[in-house]
Amino acid sequence: MKKELKKLLSLVCSCVLTAGAAVSMTASADEPYDVYNYDRWGEAIPSQAGYIAERTVSGYDLGIGPFDTPSDIFCDHEQNFYLADSKNNRLVVIDSEMQNVKKIYTEFTREDGSKTSLNQPKGVYVSKVNGYIYIADSENDRVLVADTDGNVVQEIKRPESELYSAPTFKPQRVLADKAGNVYIVLGNITTGAAMFSPDGVFTGFYGANRVQPTAEIVGNYIKNLFVSEEKKARKARNVPTGITSFDIDGDFIFTCTASTTQTTDTVKKLNAAGNNIFANMQLAFGDYTPMYDTSQNKVLQPAITDIDISDDGNINILDATTGRVFQYDEDCNLLFITGTLASQVGGFRQVSALETLGSNIYVVDSQKDTITVFTETSFGEIVHEATSKFNAGYYEEALEPWYEVLKRDGNYRRAYIGVASALLRKGDYKGAMKYAKLGDAPLIYNKAFEGYRMEFLKKNFKKIFLGLAALIVLLIFLSRKRNAKRLAAEAAKAENKAAGDENEERKEEQQP
Repeated sequence: MKKELKKLLSLVCSCVLTAGAAVSMTASADEPYDVYNYDRWGEAIPSQAGYIAERTVSGYDLGIGPFDTPSDIFCDHEQNFYLADSKNNRLVVIDSEMQNVKKIYTEFTREDGSKTSLNQPKGVYVSKVNGYIYIADSENDRVLVADTDGNVVQEIKRPESELYSAPTFKPQRVLADKAGNVYIVLGNITTGAAMFSPDGVFTGFYGANRVQPTAEIVGNYIKNLFVSEEKKARKARNVPTGITSFDIDGDFIFTCTASTTQTTDTVKKLNAAGNNIFANMQLAFGDYTPMYDTSQNKVLQPAITDIDISDDGNINILDATTGRVFQYDEDCNLLFITGTLASQVGGFRQVSALETLGSNIYVVDSQKDTITVFTETSFGEIVHEATSKFNAGYYEEALEPWYEVLKRDGNYRRAYIGVASALLRKGDYKGAMKYAKLGDAPLIYNKAFEGYRMEFLKKNFKKIFLGLAALIVLLIFLSRKRNAKRLAAEAAKAENKAAGDENEERKEEQQP
């Protein structure tokens, strides 16, 4: 009987363990990608997820038929989403829960009462200042500005200006600043975003990328120093890559480029004068190690196709090469990596745009014709809490969340940097040095070391002063003693010499 009970218990335990393993494998199989981050040596390591794909939303789900190559999404100040459903020639307005369609724009009314329709809109922006909708109506060669009732306020077309020499005008993205100036990303334009005044007058280009400083370009530059102006004119000029997309945050405009050959200016933060705040910072965006495609037998560099600045100041970029969202804090420290190229929920075929609302991230897939909703995990919530407190200047309050992050993920580099920075602000220089070293943050370490050195000198000034004074007295004493010995030796030597000379004189006198 006992043997039978043991066998039965063993069988039950085995079933429980097998079921648990099956559930575990099923749960991990639901994730179409491995969650990872980078350590202080730049190596990819497993990490906890900051976001998880909750669901996808299609046109069928919203009851309006399928989307067709959606290209852009924007969330306005009333938390409505505007989707540029490009090849359906429409603009779809969706509520904040991604459950219901509030309005569909297919045509607009001009001042004279005539109607105008959209033709493959590629970008959309809604101004919080005036409430106008700005549409990059690409195949109509214009930016259409309208109110929410569908009345046309303005049409911006190809400018008749000597400053604009391009034969085409194909808007891809559009936004407006608080002064009403309009910025337009144009296809096949590499001189920056076209900038228009509030009344639609072309004022020039804004935020052009720099030319990638390759060895060939540097070599050509040196050669040109010794070439005539005539030969220079006949040579092909090196041109920078164009801007792919942008977003505005306060007085700054953030831009990105999808060029896979460009490593300079892939992401920029531009001030009102068009100067890149990130220019002198050694930053890298996207995967540290480019993805190798076995089917094409080549290395694929990141191609940043869209950028969004969330309400908490985090920078979210969308890499078309890998189908991943990379999230950075306002100091460009990597927080999370989300998404991949896959057919499951959370994976993509061809990403085209992203947007954020609250703690959620929304990614548009132009081939699946869907919007994927990523929600924040508990780990992501703690990281964001620590980041927002630190950025707001509440350094001591940010310590506990950072410590909690390290409890959950001991390899999370941003937490070490956060703790080191908080301890530095707090005046705990020794602790700051420890965590800065673990987080490979040399600037923080150097500042902490300077503070630690000053603190040590202040604390031990009396001892150091007395020690130096005693050392000086000892050196003087030893110096005098050495001098006295030297003088005595010299005197003895002189005396011996004098005695020797006297003996010599006596010998000479005694000689006949």
